[in-house]
Amino acid sequence: MTRKPIKRALVSVYDKSGLIEFAGELHRHGVEIVSTGSTATTIEGSGVPVVRVEDLTGFPESLDGRVKTLHPKIHAGILADLRLSSHTEQLQALGIAPFDLVVVSLYPFAQTVRSGASVDECIEQIDIGGPSMIRGAAKNHHSVAVLSSTTQYPMIIEALKSGGTTFEERKALALAAFRATASYDVAVATWLGAQSDPSSEGLSEWAGMSFERVRSLRYGENPHQSGALYSHSGATGGLANAQVLHGKEMSYNNYVDIEAAWRAAHDHNEPAVAIIKHTNPCGIAINSTISAAYQSAHACDPISAFGGVIAANRSVTREMALGVAEVFTEVIAAPDFDEDALEILKQKPSIRILKITPVNSPLEYRHIDGGLLVQNFDRIDAMGDSAQDWKLVAGPALTPLELKELEFAWRSLRSVKSNAILLAKSGASVGIGMGQVNRVDSARLAIARAGERAHGSFAASDAFFPFADGVEILLAGGVRAIAQPGGSVRDDEVIAAVEKAGVTMYFTGVRHFAHA
Repeated sequence: MTRKPIKRALVSVYDKSGLIEFAGELHRHGVEIVSTGSTATTIEGSGVPVVRVEDLTGFPESLDGRVKTLHPKIHAGILADLRLSSHTEQLQALGIAPFDLVVVSLYPFAQTVRSGASVDECIEQIDIGGPSMIRGAAKNHHSVAVLSSTTQYPMIIEALKSGGTTFEERKALALAAFRATASYDVAVATWLGAQSDPSSEGLSEWAGMSFERVRSLRYGENPHQSGALYSHSGATGGLANAQVLHGKEMSYNNYVDIEAAWRAAHDHNEPAVAIIKHTNPCGIAINSTISAAYQSAHACDPISAFGGVIAANRSVTREMALGVAEVFTEVIAAPDFDEDALEILKQKPSIRILKITPVNSPLEYRHIDGGLLVQNFDRIDAMGDSAQDWKLVAGPALTPLELKELEFAWRSLRSVKSNAILLAKSGASVGIGMGQVNRVDSARLAIARAGERAHGSFAASDAFFPFADGVEILLAGGVRAIAQPGGSVRDDEVIAAVEKAGVTMYFTGVRHFAHA
């Protein structure tokens, strides 16, 4: 296997982690280091000799550092294809030495944007020279090795010990480099598009995304389908970057279900637990403690909870873990876990335990044949999600405690697939009708699942009742009050039925229809 020695390196990095040790290894192996600005200062400070770019080019760093490496003596040394005698002859005639290694880490543009920095501060973090050097070296990978991440330092150190880099190593580094600059450009173009059209709410005329594969999955939704997990480039939080603290490998369906559970639990401000089966909740509850919330959520439908996934919006305590350990559970996810809770849960060899750092993604995406559907996330923060914004249309006004119960039912409904009806009592779901092709069947299903608990419960419907037949089923089941968006051409008919039964109904003026 032919190896190309590394005799000369260009090093210009924003991220200085590991730089001193890496530069020391280059020096010990006889590599001449050419460097810029603060990178050169850091290396020199460690006692390693450096040739500064301005000494090489004869041109000073200018425009507050915007111009450092944009010079023929730099880029000719990067781009010369040493397989061509015409290129080597031109380098000799121009007095330019080629580079064997280019090491660049880019300005932290995405991190600067996420920090809430001003527009001018973000623009200053748009790297120009860095991507130019990376792309030039990646294009010329027959002759040059390029490092675009500090995580690649160990690979080059090993290559130095072996006499240099192989073509296959340089090709792999070039691919990583082009991916890095592509992701960088997508981040800049996306941000600048949002600045140019702030009224678009992120739905600008151009959408670009870049992802990195986190892991391959055993299969997709079914065994004959291939599957993999990807994370947004540069992202550190969210489900895709969850810490798997214990258990078997996550499956495609596990990720789909825990995403639904995680969103359902975080629709509430109080300690909340959601138990999900096939993306639909079989129990949601709030309470003063996360353990009590779990017990109430499980009590909604213990049969369906078997083999489900659980998400909590608070740290899992010992008390909650003891309850979970009594039931076969595929996955449990939370922002954190108490140490004694982990000890209890880890006694179950197969349960997957996920620690997730919450993020609030503004948009959600759905692929369709030939394109992409994009929309703002449906969150429980719209006008109409608070009971104080509702309109009383039938029956006596509820007391504050009763309104709190009805509001819980409404907030929990967001996570149920339409057509959706949810019945609640004491801060917990007691009956859920979901995914039916008409609202009447959903009402029947919710009442049937609730059984005797339907009497005196608080009902919510994710969209309006097109006829009175759906509410009549709820009324016959003994519900105390109903929350629904309103807006049907037969609202008067529905209101009359509720009024006749002496039951209270509020219009929210907003719907949370989850189609799929």
